[in-house]
Amino acid sequence: MRRMAKQDQQIRKRRTCRFCDSKDIYIDYKDEKRLIRFVSEQGKIIPKRITGTCARHQRQLVQAIKRARHLALIPFVSETIR
Repeated sequence: MRRMAKQDQQIRKRRTCRFCDSKDIYIDYKDEKRLIRFVSEQGKIIPKRITGTCARHQRQLVQAIKRARHLALIPFVSETIR
């Protein structure tokens, strides 16, 4: 029974980068709705191993989120924690 469980875990499909699939060249910091998907409820940036973004787009995403926070487009912390 245990052997079957291990095989099922290994078969999981690898997530593809959303930005590579849509062929986005630049992740815009002004697009709040898109950026909010990559921020947890606590306000932390979700890592690439969970979201499935590639390294290049993860770096661009982090930079865009930080810019949006600095310009007060996205909150640093959610309302529930305050």
